[in-house]
Amino acid sequence: MQERSERTRRRLVRAGAEMFHRNGYAQSTLGDIARTAGVTKGALYFHFGSKDELAEAVQQRGAALLGDTVRELRAAGASPLQALVTTTHWLARALHDDPAVPASFRITKECTGRPAGTADFHRAWLGAVRTLLRQARDAGELRPGLGWESAESLVAAAACGIEALAAAGMPNDELRSRVAAMWELLLPGLVPGTAAAYAVHPPGEESAGPSVPATAPRRPGTAEPLECRR
Repeated sequence: MQERSERTRRRLVRAGAEMFHRNGYAQSTLGDIARTAGVTKGALYFHFGSKDELAEAVQQRGAALLGDTVRELRAAGASPLQALVTTTHWLARALHDDPAVPASFRITKECTGRPAGTADFHRAWLGAVRTLLRQARDAGELRPGLGWESAESLVAAAACGIEALAAAGMPNDELRSRVAAMWELLLPGLVPGTAAAYAVHPPGEESAGPSVPATAPRRPGTAEPLECRR
């Protein structure tokens, strides 16, 4: 019984994501979402007491997918900066493949003034970008003397622009190419030495170049990569 209930809940979250992404928050009704999920409206209310609760669950799923992606990349040995590059490619793909991600962005835009503590995928995405960039700085991956605030603002704005391009209807193949081109432009100004140590294309592409570095590049005069400072 519990397993069936959890399957129903997952169907409702996906149906809600599809409707919020396609029609927007205001135009999506709980009745339409229940029909899309193939359940009764009573079953929907068993899991979610309101549309706000369902929207919260959609955003939580988007944030969970993002968090899992970053953790898996870091656990696999990707340096912070490589993890950031690869995560932007994950976002470009997820915006087309999983409705929870574009729906989460749309909910954030349309439902301004939500209470503090509620899920906010846009804030989660920006936080992940900034955290990985700061870890890259602390690990010695970024160019010494780099203007930190300017670099952080530039990378954060570029990363947030990926969603804007997808929302404008850019085809998935073109979006992936644009993300790679973005990093080809940004990396030489961010890293010391050559940017060729980083794979700027989506994982698995023949043109992806070198494999993901296991650790951050060493700073001059150090024997081992610096530990990330908290």
